[in-house]
Amino acid sequence: MKHQEFTFNLCKTTFYGQYWQPTTVKAVVVLIHGMGEHATRYADFVIPKLTDNNFGVLAFDQFGHGKTTGKRGHNPSFEAVLESVSCAIQKAKAVFGEQPLFLYGHSMGGNVAINYVLQKEHQLTGVVATSPFLQLAFQPPAWKLVLGKLMQKIAPSITLGNELDANDISRDPVEVAKYKNDPLVHDQVSPNFSLTFIDTGAWAIKNASKLTIPMAIFHGTADKIIDYKGSEAFANNTEKASLTTYEGGVHELHNDLCKEAVVTDILHWLDSQLPAIS
Repeated sequence: MKHQEFTFNLCKTTFYGQYWQPTTVKAVVVLIHGMGEHATRYADFVIPKLTDNNFGVLAFDQFGHGKTTGKRGHNPSFEAVLESVSCAIQKAKAVFGEQPLFLYGHSMGGNVAINYVLQKEHQLTGVVATSPFLQLAFQPPAWKLVLGKLMQKIAPSITLGNELDANDISRDPVEVAKYKNDPLVHDQVSPNFSLTFIDTGAWAIKNASKLTIPMAIFHGTADKIIDYKGSEAFANNTEKASLTTYEGGVHELHNDLCKEAVVTDILHWLDSQLPAIS
């Protein structure tokens, strides 16, 4: 298998990306990570599972994350975030050629993947979204929302701690420790991430009927960060999306106690989308 790093430039930002190319490629997955993390966190488990099953994978660190340049936890605009996905898709096509192509987004990345296919022209085959940031599982203090909206107008790049408890990402203490000790993981977030993603998550739920391609959503019922009921509402608003829930599962399903079942379910769904186009 070939593993290669690459970069691309957008909005005065140099993005760090990687791709994994197995000997035989039946389809390609463009992976979009979540808030405060980075794409390499998927290289221990999720990506090997995909490549072992002949899926090529391309992933990149989002604005303000990982090895991508720029202020931690900030992006220029939501439109720029969507444009970065277009750049990644173009790179995937250049590397892998004309293969069936899926977006796979987790949490914040799930919001990005969902909004991308609702708002942009594309030739994607389908979308996988795990714990997508559509509806928070907690209500931010009203004063913080008011302050955030003010700061978005006068100082949009200002960042604050996201106040998330790292223990809520997984029921596996080993995974929690890895997260806490990862030097590229951070808790900074600007209004362009926090407020914009709250708004675009709500918009996606209301506009789910615009979905034109198959989507599989996976969510844990005990997620304390992103409410699975947001995923439920989205799936109820479109015939194109299916929702699989995991009783007691928490936010990072791919790093949780149920990770083997989750990734097996994802692989089965991806494979199920291929015969119709082969």
